[in-house]
Amino acid sequence: MVPDGKITLSIDAMGGDGGLDVVVGGALQALEQGLEAHLLLNGQETEIKPVLDRLGGAAQAGKIDIIHADRVVSMDDKPTQVMRRGKDTSMWQAIAAVKKGDAQAVVSCGNTGALMAVSVLQLRMIEGVARPAITAAWPTLVGKSVVLDVGANVEATAEQLVQFAIMGEAYYRALTGKQKPTVGLLNVGAEELKGHELIRSAATILREADQEMAFEGFVEGDDISKGTVDVIVTDGFTGNIALKTAEGTARMIGTWVKEALTGSLISKAGAALMMGSLKGLKHKMDPSRVNGAPLLGLNGLVIKSHGGADANGIAAALQTADALARHPFQDEIKSTIAKVTERVARRDDLRTAMNTASPTTNPTDLSSKQSSEKVSQA
Repeated sequence: MVPDGKITLSIDAMGGDGGLDVVVGGALQALEQGLEAHLLLNGQETEIKPVLDRLGGAAQAGKIDIIHADRVVSMDDKPTQVMRRGKDTSMWQAIAAVKKGDAQAVVSCGNTGALMAVSVLQLRMIEGVARPAITAAWPTLVGKSVVLDVGANVEATAEQLVQFAIMGEAYYRALTGKQKPTVGLLNVGAEELKGHELIRSAATILREADQEMAFEGFVEGDDISKGTVDVIVTDGFTGNIALKTAEGTARMIGTWVKEALTGSLISKAGAALMMGSLKGLKHKMDPSRVNGAPLLGLNGLVIKSHGGADANGIAAALQTADALARHPFQDEIKSTIAKVTERVARRDDLRTAMNTASPTTNPTDLSSKQSSEKVSQA
């Protein structure tokens, strides 16, 4: 965390679908919008410099440095290959800048699997956190929510879902300033008996071990866009499907609206009269506004930008990285994880001791027996 000091952001300039024009253009746009940070563009200098000069990089002299890297991580590269032979790539070098303390955050549009693997390898996990989680900001009817995990882990244990909840709560607080965000577990129903044992176990742990959290229990898929809770927790398999479904639905609705408003002269005239409102709708549905998903749980700040982001999206991801680098949410995650882990351990020790003392007697039976003895003694 650097509250008021100068932030340095390390960028994997060679990642993404849009090429250097998009990444470099987004970096310059962020600086023009007032980003108070120094930027490191990691990649092949002979390719980056001409683009930077052509897009007006001279106007930001002193705010951008190019850090040469020989190779690029492609979207087809396997994470294991990058971990073994990727030290000379732009992605590796961008993350290494955070590890060495030369930068406070890294932003990449590149291969998600490789980014996660190399980030874990170099930065390591926060103590008590098993796996990182990718977090997405999600527009809702009442503002925005965050959903995690949206792709880092195909499966998650009950304990990992609890860790995701703690990390998501701290992230939402940093993102919005809300001191007590509400948290829900994504399930097939809101009733306590719904869902499989794993998710019910996660709910039990959250209720018993993190009583400071505003845990609202289970939420359903339609609660995400309603904004029923601020933080929605799920495994990466379910979260990624939900995210891609929402993106596809938004594109479909956008296409339908465009067709409806351009189908005839009358509809075009109506669209002209509604232009102000339509621009507002387009702004709300623009995914670039919320681009930039942090990989939570690492000993360092890593922001995954959408591979297909435009320059506006890159600028938004850099603004997010800058804001998070100035907030102590990473320290909050560490302290809360430690506290909850200790409480769960004490709870488990107590249950083990009770089961050892009376293997056939559960705590409820024991409590009832003790009450009966007291009545008899009276």
